[in-house]
Order: sequence, then C-alpha cells, then structure tokens
Amino acid sequence: MIKAGIVGGTGYTGQELVRLLCRHPHISIEGISARSGAGKKYTDIYANLRGFTQLDCENFADSTLIDRSDVIIAALPHGLSGELVYEVNKKGKIVIDLGADFRFKDAKVYEEWYKTAHPYPELLESAVYGIPELNRSLIRDAGIVGNPGCYPTCSILALAPLLKEDLLEGNSIIIDAKSGVSGAGRALKPGSHFCECNESIKAYGVAGHRHTPEIEEQLSAISGKGITISFTPHLVPMNRGMLVTVYGKLKKNVNAKQLNRLYTDYYESEYFVRVMENGKMPTTRQVTGSNFCDIGTAVDQRAGRVVVCGVIDNLVKGASGQAVQNMNIMCGLDEKEGLDMPPAYL
Repeated sequence: MIKAGIVGGTGYTGQELVRLLCRHPHISIEGISARSGAGKKYTDIYANLRGFTQLDCENFADSTLIDRSDVIIAALPHGLSGELVYEVNKKGKIVIDLGADFRFKDAKVYEEWYKTAHPYPELLESAVYGIPELNRSLIRDAGIVGNPGCYPTCSILALAPLLKEDLLEGNSIIIDAKSGVSGAGRALKPGSHFCECNESIKAYGVAGHRHTPEIEEQLSAISGKGITISFTPHLVPMNRGMLVTVYGKLKKNVNAKQLNRLYTDYYESEYFVRVMENGKMPTTRQVTGSNFCDIGTAVDQRAGRVVVCGVIDNLVKGASGQAVQNMNIMCGLDEKEGLDMPPAYL
C-alpha cells in the first residue's frame, strides 16, 4: 500500500480526499493534519465518514507526517504550501498542491495576481500543471504537481480541442462560469452565509479574478500563441457543481456535427471526459460526486460563434478527485483507481 498524508484535511477539499482515499484499493491514509481541529477525531468533524476512518487530526506544524508518507497532498490556501512543498521535495517524496502556489511557471505572474511573494520560485520550473488529459506524460515523472483550480479545469477542458485545431480568433474567447457555494471553502465569510447566497446569484471577481492568468497560461500553451480571455465567475445557490459556458469567434465555417465530432475524437480515449451527443447539453446534476467532466457543443451559425458547455463537480474533478487522478499517475497506478464510480444524481 502507498501511504498518503493529507495536509489541511478539515476543509471541504480535505474531506473529499478522505472520502475518496478511504476506499482506494492501493492507497492508505497515513495521517491527516490541519490548522484547526488538531487532536480531534476526524469523524467528529465529518460524521459522514464514521466507520471509514479512525484517524485523529494531527498538528499542522508536525512535520513527521512527511517522513511517514510516500506522497503528500496539500489542501491549503495559496501562500501556505510553499514551505511544505519544499520540505517534501527535499526529502524525495512526491507532492500534489491543491493551492495556487505551483500552478504558474512565472513567479512574477503569481505575485502580481496573488499579491504575495512566491517562497520558492526556483521550484516552479520542475512543477507540472496537473490536468491529466493534457499533461499525463509530464505528470508521470513529476515530483511536484500543481493541481488546477476548479474554474480553470472546466474552462480548459471545454476549450482545448478548439485551440488545438486553431479554430478560434485568439482574443474572442469569453468564459461565463458558475459555481456552487462550496467553492468558497468552509471558512466563515459573509458572502457565503445562507441568507446572503440563497435565492440569489452574483458575479464576482469581474475583470480581475485570480484564475484568469492560470487559464490564459494553459490555453496559450495549447494554442502555441498568446491567448487573452474575458472571464467572469458567478456564485449560485447550490452546494456543489460548476457550469462553464465558453464562447468564441470561429475562424472558419464549422457546423454543429463537425464540432461535436471534433470533441468526440479529441477526448475519445479520456475516461473522465464525456462528450454529449450532438445537440445535447450537460447539467451539473449528472456529474455530482464524480470525477467526470461532461461537455456539450453547439454552433451559432448566425453569429459565427461556437458555444461549449462544460460541467464538473468543483470538489472532485475541480479539486480532490483530480488530485487523486494525478497521484495515481505519479504512483504508476491505473488513474481510475478510487475514482471509478457513477455520479450521484440526487
């Protein structure tokens, strides 16, 4: 069994990691550390996992978890994982960071958008951006994986085939994205209180959301040239799930059937990306609790634009599930292990 240590385990993404890994056939959870809850039984924090784990939460500052583990998964906010990743890497262990600290190749871009100095910019060159459908071969040999954000995961998968085939005007891309409230994390914030977000929807981070440069960097790598996007996220009153609708101006005439075939062929060998039949669009309900990304395609012939809708569970394919998928690849396992389950429709 491969021993996994979870650092930052009491947030929503940490809970999802424990939920997925406690039934993984080749991974055992060596320990769970947290900034809050140290000394508590994990099931006193998340009672849904009673009978699946007997672990107590360890102190966040205790580094012995690194020594006892083969792989570390850091479920920490940006700015907190740098020292941890450095220590894990120095000891020759593999590490997956769910925060933003190792998603960029250029430390200056990170520092501009996150308003903090990067603690170990020298490690960025060796870190791999963890979308398996794009970077599987690099992930396989990586020591550090920067797990993508939920919005970038869904947006990039929705746009990759179009940019790979050079079908879009580069600066015509608009991304309209909507996420459930769990994307805001478990910490108390006025904007995610029930009375603030129930029966309401709001745009936030307009013309300046931190996921913008992450999406642009990866889309530029796919297309081979600089891509600029307009990205607007929205908070919607549901617990989990994400819908991304992307628009772009077509360079040449493509009909709906041709577009759908492009996507079907592009993702033919990707188990966790399911392309809808031509003319059908996905819903967040059909991927709940799963590691799937479902994609629907359409062409607005009148406007000369393409419309692509992608849905994921923001906590699974958008965070913890993708981390497990990356870990499976890094550890030489079938990447479906621990993730091959149908979505929970209700």
